[in-house]
Amino acid sequence: MLSILAALQSLSGHLTDDFPALPGTRIFEVSFPLSDAFDPLAWLSAQPVWPQFYWQQRSGHEEIAALGAVQTFSSLALANAFLATQARDDIHLCGVNAFAPQHAMLFLPRLTWQRKAGRAVLRLNLWSDTSLQSDAQRARECLASLCAAHSSFEFTLQQESETHRPNKAGWCRLVNQATQAIADGEFTKVVLARATDLVFSDGLNAGALMAASRRVNFSCYHFYMAFDAQRTFLGSSPERLWRRRGTQLETEALAGTVAGHDDDTTARRLGDWLMKDDKNQRENGLVVEDICQRLRGMTRTLDVLPAEIVRLRKVQHLRRRIQAELNTPDDTCCLLQLQPTAAVAGLPRAAALAFIEREEPFTREWYAGSAGVLSRRQSEFCVTLRSAMVEGNRLRLYAGAGIVEGSDPEQEWQEIENKAAGLRSLLFSE
Repeated sequence: MLSILAALQSLSGHLTDDFPALPGTRIFEVSFPLSDAFDPLAWLSAQPVWPQFYWQQRSGHEEIAALGAVQTFSSLALANAFLATQARDDIHLCGVNAFAPQHAMLFLPRLTWQRKAGRAVLRLNLWSDTSLQSDAQRARECLASLCAAHSSFEFTLQQESETHRPNKAGWCRLVNQATQAIADGEFTKVVLARATDLVFSDGLNAGALMAASRRVNFSCYHFYMAFDAQRTFLGSSPERLWRRRGTQLETEALAGTVAGHDDDTTARRLGDWLMKDDKNQRENGLVVEDICQRLRGMTRTLDVLPAEIVRLRKVQHLRRRIQAELNTPDDTCCLLQLQPTAAVAGLPRAAALAFIEREEPFTREWYAGSAGVLSRRQSEFCVTLRSAMVEGNRLRLYAGAGIVEGSDPEQEWQEIENKAAGLRSLLFSE
């Protein structure tokens, strides 16, 4: 507790200087001692400042907690345009891109806690296109409102209702429509999704749900975007959209699913079946082919690594990693080329998206979009799967399944049940 207070006090000391009534950027940074007593997510969710963003890389080696918006951006293109005007190449923006990638909620945080390579720092950003003096005053007010408190991560839930959109009968009809469209040559694959609305007697603690997911969903990206006190989008996703370091790009095809199992022998048997199953191999191959086609015009080199099994808590996936060298380090181009991938939309993309827009009984919004961090130097975004939207006392859970020739509605329903269980099971086991 004392470490965050000391760090905030140190940053406040930098704000005692006089700042010019002119445009400009200032960044102040202090080292932060790593300690088990400080949980950045628990601290973040206890603060009365929004937006709030938490992100942990799936290896666990990088972690970010950010709050307060110095500037917001409604698209990645606008965010990159802002970064291009800055002298420093390590200014970080963070946030989420919607399923429709032209829309985003990205921001330059007022305050960022970041852990990387065994070192943590707390960074304060000042920026203004008119007056640094005015922005410094806003920063003083923001820091003064913060505290050392940590949120309690306890659940006390009483569920009142549960509604699937679509319900099981509607889902089966939808899958049959999709397989008929595939037979008619409309597209070769479409990814269909379901939204499940759970209503509780009291408001949900979004931070507690994120913390519970982080404790048990290993090998996942953890993302948490609190837009305000009532609305938070969060989840634990196994899938990388891309990671860029300079011009070096890593992405992947994560498509093909089988149930997980606590018993190692059973899990291996299921994984072996997945590696040999024709339907799942075809589904993954379609995604690989689409990604490679989309990247070829913007890369110097492109390599696809052998298939592997990704074992998660409730499911196992088929994954092929893809490595490339970009012609230029353009994150906007990466986003528009890669999102939505065939793993969350379908092929061909335009026809699959038209079917989704026409037939799905809900709007995806942030689901199957992306969440992450970017700077001119590097960027990393995960696909926002295994996710949920908290709005007051309502929790909307999302899950999807790839439909190809031969897909069985009952099997696909069980697949989305398994995927949704990654978050849903936490509500009643905590």
